[in-house]
Amino acid sequence: MRLTICIPTYNRAGHLADCLASIAKNRRESGIDFEVCVSDNGSSDDTEAVVRAAQRDMPISYHRNTENLGIPRNFLKVVSMATGEFAWLLGDDDLLMPGAVETLDRLIDEHQGVDLFFVNANHLRTDYVARFPRPFDTANLPAGMTPFSSWTRDGELPYLDLVDPRISFDFMGGMFLSVFRRQMWADHAGVLDAAAIVDKRTFSHFDNTFPHLAIFSRAFARSRAFFHSRPLSVCLTGAREWAPMYPLVHSVRLVEALERYRANGLPLWRYLWCRNFALNNFVSEVAFMALNRSVSGYSYINPRRLFVSNALYPNTYLSLVYFVWRRLKRLLARQ
Repeated sequence: MRLTICIPTYNRAGHLADCLASIAKNRRESGIDFEVCVSDNGSSDDTEAVVRAAQRDMPISYHRNTENLGIPRNFLKVVSMATGEFAWLLGDDDLLMPGAVETLDRLIDEHQGVDLFFVNANHLRTDYVARFPRPFDTANLPAGMTPFSSWTRDGELPYLDLVDPRISFDFMGGMFLSVFRRQMWADHAGVLDAAAIVDKRTFSHFDNTFPHLAIFSRAFARSRAFFHSRPLSVCLTGAREWAPMYPLVHSVRLVEALERYRANGLPLWRYLWCRNFALNNFVSEVAFMALNRSVSGYSYINPRRLFVSNALYPNTYLSLVYFVWRRLKRLLARQ
């Protein structure tokens, strides 16, 4: 088996039905045999019924945890179910573009020395999908969707060269963007902090926010990668229950991601450049966390230590200027 699509899910039965329908369509139209694994993190909705219905269209390996294990352990579980040479972690609210599997199969065949493929994705709001009968048919996708990455230079490159805000503003934080050699993941999954991954508080630690990056940064640091600019999936916005915690993810956890990359060989100049970029909303996002501390993850940070650790980076201060400028532009646009 060349490819396994791995879907960790929890209480998103409607979105999961759309996701599985887009995968089944790829299977029918490509004629390519690939594996689908779903790990249900103890859902209380109709998730199991959705999977059982989808199994009438294609084989799906389904596992239901007896309790919610938290995000990182469910990631580990669904990849452990896979048997494919490559694994693709898709969100339960993501969609495959028509022809995605056929394109990916060709890329893997043509670039056999590559261990990780960065495959672009389109953005789409959930309210657009909600206008159509469910499960959503990707024939109804709109033209002109905005891609996640505006980078257009397809080709092979060292994995750490993907750590570039021009390629990925969140430094590969979106799990749906990476198709990776499964055995290398398995060989390095032990890098995750055991205490962090059993902590069920959302985003309380780097390893339970970006478990895939913790593994990728170790497993693929010396690997060849491939950047593919044409989107192969659709990332839906509007289904993120953790949206109030985005400032924590953006201004704190992404900086920690860069520290992991640096520890595994990211050149110092690139680390400094990327870290300064990551702080482009620093002041406004820390302020948001302070003002919304009950839902923002503010208790996970030490504000004084955070400011001190970022004191040498220009964007720590310029971020306030950027914030004011954005507000002024919005006000002017309403005139």
